[in-house]
Amino acid sequence: MNKYSLIQAFKVTIPVLFGYLSIGIPFGLMLVNAGYPWWLAPLMSITMYAGAGQYMAVGLFSAGTPLTAILVTMLMVNIRHIVYGLSLIEPFKKVGKWKPYLIFALTDETYALLTGTAVPKGLNPGKFYGAIAIFDHLYWIIGSIIGAIAGSLIKFNFDGIDFALTALFIVLLIEQLRKTKNPLPPIIGGGCSVIAFFIFGPDNMLIASLAIGIAFLMILQKPLQKVSNSKKSEGENDA
Repeated sequence: MNKYSLIQAFKVTIPVLFGYLSIGIPFGLMLVNAGYPWWLAPLMSITMYAGAGQYMAVGLFSAGTPLTAILVTMLMVNIRHIVYGLSLIEPFKKVGKWKPYLIFALTDETYALLTGTAVPKGLNPGKFYGAIAIFDHLYWIIGSIIGAIAGSLIKFNFDGIDFALTALFIVLLIEQLRKTKNPLPPIIGGGCSVIAFFIFGPDNMLIASLAIGIAFLMILQKPLQKVSNSKKSEGENDA
């Protein structure tokens, strides 16, 4: 991997750097506060690397939840990655030996970067995407280590910490809107979330909102593609 690939990938991942430090540190704090040793935070971040799943795992472990229930819960929480993978089949054909790691490291934030960033001219797609995934993974590991060590030494007030993950998604949404200039997909997603919230309740809305959102996007695929293409054409003409 050459220096230019690393520099370009780092520039792209700067929003995730600040976001992952902001949510990785609370994860480390939460883990230690639950009574677990600090070294478990980097171990989970290296081998599990599931973001929201790691937050949930701490609560499930602390509550003594059976392993089978934990596995099913994690599957439900991360089932959206099936859709992510399907949409990346074509781009990942060009990544070569990086494919296994890219599949493992495909978090929501990394997916947003991979789908919203064009490979710079002259760069190998596998090395560029791989560098993005590695940087994001390192940010998360570093954040969890900082939080775990700090939590072992200092007592913290955890009020409001759970909003950090939401804040990162908002930042990534803004970046996506700036690049695509198409507000319809997030509007559809937000509307589906509201519908699922009122029909299924806050505890059961995640899978329902994803299913409704995917159905709407499939139905409206052609109109959305036309809007996206027209926005790109306008941007090229302005340039």
